[in-house]
Amino acid sequence: MSLIRPQASVSSISTSSLSGRCSFWNKLSLKPTNNFLKTKSSSLVCKASWQELAGVLVFSAIPFTAVKAIANSRVGEWLQNRMLETKKSALQESSKFKALAQKARDESFWYGEERPRWLGPLPYDYPAYLTGELPGDYGFDVAGLSKDPVAFKKYFNFEILHARWAMLGALGALVPEVLDMVGAFQFVEPVWWRVGYSKLQGETLDYLGIPGLHIAGSQGVIVIAICQALLMVGPEYARYCGIEALEPLGIYLPGDINYPGGVLFDPLNLSKDPVAFEELKVKEIKNGRVAMVAWLGFYMQAAATGKGPLENLIDHISDPFHNNLLSVIKSM
Repeated sequence: MSLIRPQASVSSISTSSLSGRCSFWNKLSLKPTNNFLKTKSSSLVCKASWQELAGVLVFSAIPFTAVKAIANSRVGEWLQNRMLETKKSALQESSKFKALAQKARDESFWYGEERPRWLGPLPYDYPAYLTGELPGDYGFDVAGLSKDPVAFKKYFNFEILHARWAMLGALGALVPEVLDMVGAFQFVEPVWWRVGYSKLQGETLDYLGIPGLHIAGSQGVIVIAICQALLMVGPEYARYCGIEALEPLGIYLPGDINYPGGVLFDPLNLSKDPVAFEELKVKEIKNGRVAMVAWLGFYMQAAATGKGPLENLIDHISDPFHNNLLSVIKSM
């Protein structure tokens, strides 16, 4: 992961990350066929008392306040001095690792001029500025968006970020539905878009199916949105400033902005082997791209059928000739 962010439970991920997107029902002419929507007539109004809003603001401010307090305390000063004592040797080790990583990349099947291309064996005039230096570079840039090296680096950073969020969001959308179907948890509403819709209606939902666990209460998505925005400010600011942003806390990270490494961002030490690490980068971006495409499918399926992705999959497997894309388009 590029940055470790404060994470919610699987159920709350599907709520907080995705709930606001469900308001597109009012903007589209497509209406889900599920009776869930037909029975809802109340307006999409987010209600919250000032006590609830104040509580969320205070709760969300705790991480920033704690970091600032530690950095300015004697403990923070001790941590910084300790880091400076070991930083010289850490820099040397980091330089050695980067050299080994570059060697592994030069010898890898997935990088360089001999890497796989998006058209395979078919002849094609691939852009010269795509040299196979970055993971997942198949020479695909038909719009010429990456001709500018600065823009190319920016787009790569954005793609990594969105790919990781798409994988996390897909997990948050699928796992509650799976757990509900197998009976491991009995959620009030396991389908990702219906969770968001319920919150937009101001309904109360139990997180993880635990009665009384109302982290955001019944006031709707506005508190969730505020909380998520505040909790993301710190990590995104650290991304903007670079990995040196954590050094006031005595934390040195040996990598770059996309692959910081270190105990915080690589607790399983997956980057220990440079050869395996370079291949993992390719696998990550490939799976992330699949997740981003999957989310497009989640949106379209929800708009067309009013069901969750797992329920749609089961319907298709049970009767592929009558439950498929063509039948859905015909019914619309």
